[in-house]
Amino acid sequence: MDETTSSLVPVLASMAFALPLIIVWSMIWKGIALWKSARLGHKGWFVALLIINTVGILEIIYIYAIAKKLEKTPVELPKA
Repeated sequence: MDETTSSLVPVLASMAFALPLIIVWSMIWKGIALWKSARLGHKGWFVALLIINTVGILEIIYIYAIAKKLEKTPVELPKA
């Protein structure tokens, strides 16, 4: 192994450990945010949260800033 390859081994090993944790972290927050946006009838937010991957940052902002304010005033769903 040359010097460049041997210096990449620890980096790749740490990524192999961190990547599954990041994926689980992101999936948990995305699931909660998607559930809340669907329950509140926020179609735009639902699509944005589904498409944009921010490793949980946008989801956390939605849950604690947007949805928390709007949970107090529920949206009337049309009757079928």
